[in-house]
Amino acid sequence: MITYEYPLIERVRTLLRLEDLFDRADYFLHKTEAPEHHVALLTLFEILEVAGRADLKSDLLQELERQKQMVYAFRDNPEVNQEALARVLHELESTYAALHAMTGKVGQHVRENDWLMSVRQRTTIPGGACEFDLPSYHYWLNQPAEERLQALLGWITPLYPIRDAVQMVLKLLRESGKPVMVRAHRGTFQQMMSGRSAQMVRLRVPRALMCIPEISANRYALNIRFISASESPRPRTCDIDIDFELTYCCL
Repeated sequence: MITYEYPLIERVRTLLRLEDLFDRADYFLHKTEAPEHHVALLTLFEILEVAGRADLKSDLLQELERQKQMVYAFRDNPEVNQEALARVLHELESTYAALHAMTGKVGQHVRENDWLMSVRQRTTIPGGACEFDLPSYHYWLNQPAEERLQALLGWITPLYPIRDAVQMVLKLLRESGKPVMVRAHRGTFQQMMSGRSAQMVRLRVPRALMCIPEISANRYALNIRFISASESPRPRTCDIDIDFELTYCCL
């Protein structure tokens, strides 16, 4: 199955982007070649762009605090597994504490590094990080992999409280919905929201299906059109009935 997630509010859109960027950074951080560490550094710059919103940290703190209060309400409830509840509560509290302990603007330690900012400025230009443009960066890329890794970790580790908070909120969001099987008749599906509150929709589609869902939604309706998985500039709608799993997620 392939999972497609579609955010219905801007805050969730930002969280999904950050999750994707942190996953990419983690993948390339643990490689050893210079081009791979170059991608890791470029991804760090992208994380700073997305996480630079002034209200991101406060939004995450508010959501974690709200989730803590909701979990507290289930303590001593005999119908709830108290051991599992304690684990969730501990994870929420530790994530909240680490994020709250962050001081200053997100990524300020990187922005105050003049060398990193010179690299960042050049990498916005196609091919701008060539050795003749940035000889100091070329020198850094030719250092031992262990030294490059330590430097990269020093730059990205202070951002991990943001990463962990994003992962925690998205985990709770994904677990908030109940998946149901539905059918797109002749490749199209529409469902009225009917007062349903949702911040994200998740689709799980058979991997063998040669169709891709195009999703649009507003407060009134969810519309999904499955199109053929081709490189044609004008892909056509898949003219078959398609069964897929649909989940509305909302915290």
